[in-house]
Amino acid sequence: MQKLFDISKFDSYKEGNRLEVKKARGGLPVSLWDTYSSFANCYGGVIILGVVENADGSWRTTGLKRTDERKLLKSFWDTINDRKKVSLNIISEDAVEIYEQGEDIIIVIYVPMARREEKPIYINDDMFGNTFRRNHEGDYHCTRLQVKAMLRDQTENTIDMEVLDHVPMQDLNYETISGYRNRHRTLRPGHPFERLDDAEYLRCIGAAAISDEDKKLHPTAAGMLMFGDEYNIVRQFPEYFLDFREMLDPSIRWTDRLQSSSGEWSGNICDFYFRVYNKIIQDIKVPFKMHGGDRVDDTPVHKALREALANCLVNTDFYGVRGVVVKKEMGKLVFENPGYIRTGKTQMMMGGVSDPRNKTLLKMFNLINIGERSGSGVPNIYNTWKDEGWVEPMIEEQFDPDSTI
Repeated sequence: MQKLFDISKFDSYKEGNRLEVKKARGGLPVSLWDTYSSFANCYGGVIILGVVENADGSWRTTGLKRTDERKLLKSFWDTINDRKKVSLNIISEDAVEIYEQGEDIIIVIYVPMARREEKPIYINDDMFGNTFRRNHEGDYHCTRLQVKAMLRDQTENTIDMEVLDHVPMQDLNYETISGYRNRHRTLRPGHPFERLDDAEYLRCIGAAAISDEDKKLHPTAAGMLMFGDEYNIVRQFPEYFLDFREMLDPSIRWTDRLQSSSGEWSGNICDFYFRVYNKIIQDIKVPFKMHGGDRVDDTPVHKALREALANCLVNTDFYGVRGVVVKKEMGKLVFENPGYIRTGKTQMMMGGVSDPRNKTLLKMFNLINIGERSGSGVPNIYNTWKDEGWVEPMIEEQFDPDSTI
């Protein structure tokens, strides 16, 4: 976080998505707390007191002196630790620094990105009315839907673990289940789950669980998403939508389209994954390679694409709007899913931390050798693209509505 501000570069700075200046001449500005909430709920940032922005965007100090320092800091710490004013203090004492700039002082406050279990950070004891986020224009009020999304992400139990107490096991698509089990059997011969009947098998992989209400077996949300029919899935997740678009001819809107709501196939995640994966690898060159007398048709690029598609699906907020969209264009693949990045974009690119939005879906993919649990999947995609000499992948995160691209 401290790399965001360097006093030696003061004259070259301008306000931005992670830098905010405040006059603070008459005391702490009320807007400071909007910005604190905004930075905490996004990627963090730096609030600089005693500075104002000129008409050309450059900065100048506002005349704060050492005599102002004690009063401002006392007011800051008193307010940030007042739960009626600020929902949570996530700033340590060493995250506030004082600098001399000419004859004036400035107070620099480093606001970290809040952990998902701490979000939303809000002010004035009003979660739904005073939770903020940051965009290029400044601080903005979060919608009720955005706040609810943060609340869903607080818990260790992900939403796909929920037991659907009033949904019978018969509502699952057993043709999809059979196909999944065949893959599992082929990839993991002799696996302990192999001999189980369907009911016990689904329970072991997390697709079903015993309900506390009637003590009977029911699908979990993950089981419904992975193995249900679309018309049953949308009863639990009204915004559920999966969409694949192939756009290879500029004169045609799309050259191929696959939608979960078409009614021509199950519309579930399992079938979508394999149908889409087979479409996006059609143009991937496979070198002639033998292993143990058998031709190997898998490459690091294939593995990276499996990871990208699985990563998109297991990190989807299925209560979020717009649905999952996969686009195959000339020389480009785009994966888009509802939901912000739980670990943050920087950590996602670094790897090493796995925090999927749907842990049970990830487990189901892992059982058939798809996806990573170590947090290395995204770095591996970058490394593979670099090895191929291709353009570096881009990760974008958008808010209102939340989505990852």
